[in-house]
Formats: sequence, structure tokens, C-alpha cells
Amino acid sequence: MPQHPRTRPAPLFSTVLVANRGEIACRVIATLHRLGIASVAVHSEADADAAHVRLADRSVCLGPAAASASYLDIEAVLEAARVTGAQAIHPGYGFLSENAAFARACAEAGIVFIGPGVRALEIMGDKIRSKDHVAAAGVPLVEGVSTPGLGDDELVAAAAGMTFPALIKPSAGGGGKGMQVVERFEDLAAALPAARRVARSAFGDDALMIEQLIRSPRHIEVQVLADDHGRVIHLGERECSLQRRHQKVIEEAPSPLLLDSPDGERLRAELGEAACEAARSVDYRGAGTVEFLVSDAQPEKFFFMEMNTRLQVEHPVTEEITGVDLVEQQVRIAAGQPLELTQDDVVLTGHAIEARVYAETPEAGFMPSTGRILHLHEPSGPGVRVASGLREGSSVGVNYDPMLAKVIASGPNREQALARLHRALGETVVLGVQTNLAYLRGLLADEDVRAGRMDTTLIERRLPELEFPRPDDDALTAAALHLAGPQAGPASGMGSGWTSDGWRLTEPAVPTLLVTHCSPGGEQLTAMVQLDGTATLTPLPTGASTSRPGTHLLTRETRSRPVALVRDGAEVWVWAGGLTVRLTVADRRAQTVTALTQREAELSEASPEVTAPLPGTVIAVEADTGTQVTAGDPLVTIEAMKMEHRMLAPFDGTVSIAVAAGDQVSLGQVLATVTKED
Repeated sequence: MPQHPRTRPAPLFSTVLVANRGEIACRVIATLHRLGIASVAVHSEADADAAHVRLADRSVCLGPAAASASYLDIEAVLEAARVTGAQAIHPGYGFLSENAAFARACAEAGIVFIGPGVRALEIMGDKIRSKDHVAAAGVPLVEGVSTPGLGDDELVAAAAGMTFPALIKPSAGGGGKGMQVVERFEDLAAALPAARRVARSAFGDDALMIEQLIRSPRHIEVQVLADDHGRVIHLGERECSLQRRHQKVIEEAPSPLLLDSPDGERLRAELGEAACEAARSVDYRGAGTVEFLVSDAQPEKFFFMEMNTRLQVEHPVTEEITGVDLVEQQVRIAAGQPLELTQDDVVLTGHAIEARVYAETPEAGFMPSTGRILHLHEPSGPGVRVASGLREGSSVGVNYDPMLAKVIASGPNREQALARLHRALGETVVLGVQTNLAYLRGLLADEDVRAGRMDTTLIERRLPELEFPRPDDDALTAAALHLAGPQAGPASGMGSGWTSDGWRLTEPAVPTLLVTHCSPGGEQLTAMVQLDGTATLTPLPTGASTSRPGTHLLTRETRSRPVALVRDGAEVWVWAGGLTVRLTVADRRAQTVTALTQREAELSEASPEVTAPLPGTVIAVEADTGTQVTAGDPLVTIEAMKMEHRMLAPFDGTVSIAVAAGDQVSLGQVLATVTKED
């Protein structure tokens, strides 16, 4: 019988440039290598030795550390693709991934953009335009004001008949950045200027929209895939309701809401079809996510929020329950190959949960943390997957997002996936910066979270009652032993009462170290450790300087948990059984110096200088030099690591401002000075 020629699929690319950094760049490069595609990494000067650079086949430096001068420089990225012969560019997420101008520039340069077309980016990248567009396609929307180009007064007038509370959202925004809740219509006008400032600073576009805030909503999103041959499918939903400040923290698939509903399969099909319809309406191509607000009380009521025209941070949980490599699908679709999957081929198996590990200090209002990774251990085991761009020695600064890694756990059911994730987070060790690891474990242990009773306000409701772990005897003693060295014990005698620890008339002195933990919330824990061979630990009340009877004996052998330690000057980072703390260890001389410093501080008044708590950019100056201010008045607002930090007047007086909006400031730099009238 004659053989009919089979249609050969379009060839894949030989070289792909990854226009991103960190864990997502590493994730994309891994799939490229599996497909036999050469990878090109781009990096800033600060990332010259980063993990994604080491992993790639080639690398190109784009420019200085600031993202605007490196990762966001379209011409520099295109030039890197040209000099390395890259046929396509994968943008990851963030940076240029949803930038229509970049996609257009790629097309003009003859380089394939691994993502949707320009039309889809332009429509879905604008929250106002996207809502109007999908509404015409029959996708349900929540009540709101989304007319483009409205000024503050026009927005207030248009919202006069709305149901409050409401949510102000940047039209060009994403990731919860710049969103503000307004409880009453009367408060709307006052909230709009700050919302515009954040939108302009973060996205270069200050257009705003307003929509009704649905109390206790579930945030459920649907993963879609679409090719250039007319096929659009969905890969089920993800639950993203655990959020802080509209930023996702823990995501899972499938949604517990649908799992617990007798109509779960029908609701999944309806959500999936709505998502596919949204994608079809813009001739979507590649991987994308359509996000919905779903009523907790009435799951059948769902409303379109936005479409993310890129790979999502939480995409691994979908991969774990479907077995589909989403990056591979992106590459194949961009190369012109048709989807081989049909909707009937998509089967959801088991459960997967992801936790985002951030460099931040939960006890201090989740202030971003910076530093150098001194020690790193990432978990492994059945059902555990880690997406990370970390390595020992790498620096965590303020130029980029503070997310360090993602820990993903999967299992045949939700209970086992939760248990595996809780264990994996407890085994994760990151020393050198503060992280949210203990906070994540506490969140996973929450009764409502374990039962699947979640909404987007749960974390904010839990914050006031959260108790953060304190260093225990193991951590305090281990820190002292580590700093003192392996031979810690009584000082050897030097004859006639002289010892290496000073002059003594009687027996040799026992080396004594003062271990202090100052929590970001202001609580101080102090203990005296006597290294007499048994590491005697004497807890002290705050401010005490001498030990008391009734010690608690601990030795290296009696510590009940594994301990990881690393020294950083006079400080020791300690990980013990899931708890990570930074402790200050002082010998006798350091204790004397500290006591004198504290005494001087007690005798002095509050500093008139207002300084930057971390490096960043001044985004607002809220007082004029020479004006009178009252203690607590806002003076300067700086932005660092995607967060705003408002600096306040320390006391009443006359202010002198030392910076201007747009200035780059360093840690400890003087922003303003307040002078008392007397």
C-alpha cells in the first residue's frame, strides 16, 4: 500500500536566550537543556556569578545592577540575542514578560518572542481594556469603574453609585502591587493620589480602575494553553487565596473549594470554558492564566479579574498534577508546533502545594531582608520539588524581588501534600538573611488552612495573633560554642594566678559569653553561657549583667535536634529544628563595650536624624524644609524590594529634608533632620 507522507512538525530552536534571572531563569534553562536547546543567560553586573549564569551555556552582561539599566533594557536584551545567535527569547515572568513593546521589538528584529502576540499583550496588559474586552465575550465581571483615561475627579464621580468597600487597582499592574482598599465612598478622593503615585513608579502608567471589593473571596485561576492552529485547552485550576497584601504566598492545585463541592467537576468545566473563551477572544498563543474571584459561599458565582499573559510563579503545582511541562509547551507553540494535547487528555492526578520563600522579616512587618547567603540546604525526598536560584555566597540585595525560592510538595491527596510541604520547609536552611520559613510553617499548621477554609483575607486576619518562635536553649548554647571554637572550656592556667582570661587569685576562670537575641519586634532575650565543658546556660532577665544560681546544663551531645551554624563576625546564624535566628555573642571585653554604649544611649535623647532602613529609591517627599512637624508625621517615603517604607518625624520640631523624589539612597543615609524648638 502506498505510504502517505506525514506532516513533519516545525523544528525547535537551536538557541534560546532567557531574559530573566533567579529561579525562573534556572527553571527555563533546565527544560531547554532537556530539549537539546542551547541556552543563553543575561545578567546584571550584580548577578555576574548567579546560579542561572553558571547553569547556562553562554551568558551576556546587560549592564548595572538596577533592573532599569539591565533586565528591562530592551535594546540590550535584543543585542545579546543577536551576538549569541539566539533565535528566540523566553522572558520568564516579571521584567519584560508582558511588555508589548518588547514583543513588537522582537518581531521587528526577526527574533521569536516565546509568549503571546502583541494584540493579546496590549489588551490583557491593561486591566481596564481587558475587562471591557472579555465582557463582550460573555465572561462575567464584578461591578466597577474601568473607563480609560479618567482623572481623579472623574473616577470619584463615576464611582458615586458603586457598592463599597471598593478596591483601587493600577490598570497596568500585577502581583497586587499598588492596590488599595477603600472602605467608604467618602474616603475615595483622598486615596487616589497615593495610588497613582505607586502605579506610576511601579509600572510607568498611573491609570487606575475601581471595582467592588468582595468580602472573603476565593482567588482561583485557570491555566490555559493555546497554539497557532486554533486549539485552546485548560489544565484545571489553582487556588491562590492565601495572600498577603494581594501577593500570593501559598498556592495549590486543585482548589479545595471545588474538591469539597458536590458540583466541583461542573464548576471546574465552567471556569475552564470561561478561561478558554477569554483566551480565544484575543487569539491567544502560548501559556497563560485567567484569574477569577469566586464567592466562598456561592462557588457557582465567579468573576473575571485579569489574564496573566505569561508563565505564572505557581505553575509547578499544575505541572505536578497534570504531568505537563509548561515551559516545553511554550517553546513548542512558539516554534509553530500544534498542541498534541486535547482537553480529554488532561487528567488531574493527586494534589500539589507550593510555598514561596521570601527574604523578609515577618516579625517586623515583613520588612525585606538583605545580606549574603552564608549557608544553604534545600530539601529533597518523595514528592518534594525545589525551584531555586540560590547558592552559597550569592548576595540578596534590594534591586530585585525578594522571593528566594519555591518549595513544592505533591502527593496522592491534599493531606499528604500538606504534610510533605510542612516537613520540607522545616528542612530548608537559609543562613545569612532573614526568611519567612517559620511563618510559612505556622500558616500551613493553621486549622482553617488544613481544612481548606480559606479566602484572600485569612492571612491579614491571622497576623495580629501570630506568635513567632524564639531561640531556645539549643540555639543559644550552640551559638556560644560555635563562636568560642571546638576547644571551648576553662582557660588554661599561666601560673601565679594569671590566666588567659585575666588575673585570678584562685582557680582558672571559666570563659563566659553573653548571647543576645534582639527580635525585630523589639523584644530582647539574653543569656549567659559558661563554657565549663558542659556549656552551662544561665538565662538572664533583660538588662541583667551577671548570672544567677540555678543553671540549665546543655552539652553538644545532649542537643535534641540537628543544628546548623555559621559565623558572621560577632554574630552567629543558627538553624535548629526549623528555627532560624541571628544571635550576637559577646566575650567579656565586648560585654564591657556594649554596657558602656548602652549607658551612653540612655543618657542621650532620640536622634534628630531620620535615616534609610535599607537601600532604595525616594518616591515621595511629604514635608518641606523649614516647616513645623509633629512626632509621627510622614517625612519621606522610600521604595525598596517592591515595598514602600514611610519615614516619620521622631519628635516635634522643624524639619530639614536632605533628599528629593527619585534619589537613590543607601542604608543609613540621612533623609531628614528634625530640630527641636528649644
